[in-house]
Amino acid sequence: MNEALRFVIITGMSGAGKTLALRHLEDLGYFCVDNLPPALISKFAELCNQSSVKRVAVVMDIRGGEFFDNLAEALLFLKNNNYHYEILFLEAEDETLIRRYKEARRQHPLAGEGSVLTGITAEREKLRQLRERADLVLDTTSLTPQQLRSELQAHYAGPGWQKKLSIRVVSFGFKHGLPLDADLVFDVRFLPNPYYVPELRHHPGTAETVRQYVLKWPLAQEFVTRVVDLIEWLIPHYMEEGKSSLVIAIGCTGGRHRSVVIANRLREVLQDRYELYLQHRDISLGGNQ
Repeated sequence: MNEALRFVIITGMSGAGKTLALRHLEDLGYFCVDNLPPALISKFAELCNQSSVKRVAVVMDIRGGEFFDNLAEALLFLKNNNYHYEILFLEAEDETLIRRYKEARRQHPLAGEGSVLTGITAEREKLRQLRERADLVLDTTSLTPQQLRSELQAHYAGPGWQKKLSIRVVSFGFKHGLPLDADLVFDVRFLPNPYYVPELRHHPGTAETVRQYVLKWPLAQEFVTRVVDLIEWLIPHYMEEGKSSLVIAIGCTGGRHRSVVIANRLREVLQDRYELYLQHRDISLGGNQ
């Protein structure tokens, strides 16, 4: 028996944020499954028990239709087989749920030919006993996504867990287009260009001679210092908002010389403090740099 297995069952009102909660738990390292039929929970629990998985989160709600009625049996199985499970129940006020359904232009699963409110009322009654059994009830009426994330971190983050931000530094050439996933873009085309130095033109920014040329200018050194200061000022604020990854793009004309040198320098300065990855997107492309 995998005694360390933590089994979180997410349920509650449609439109209360169960899918968002599942994503947050996935960020916390949980193995997550959405809309798992209760009849499959015994097989699923056994598979998890035979694996190295330590934390599991599943969403089970009325989308399961008639299968959802088997939830009581599924919970009994977990209890009888010594699986420790917790029920997280999400709810919100009727007015909030109605507004969310209208914004999403979706039909409530229990509305039938009636109104959204009709479906919400039926769902509350159907889930009433399950709500009473919940280990944690969260009302998301006035919670922002960031506040919901904080609540889930407080209750479900494992021992030793800490917020992390993964940083990817990408060098690129503007002539080849911006990186589509960039959060921050810095243009280094104002720096002296090694392309116009004949002995450097055909060497990439990873060459020591090109590196020395680009970084010898006080302007380049000051630029790196100012960018690092900005990044380190921004990172705590990004993390506070729940951001888990940051893409910093450094661009020059062709992405072969200046942007490569500056991206490498940023990695050298930041890599000891953050989980950092480096990509030279256009370094192998030819043309005017």
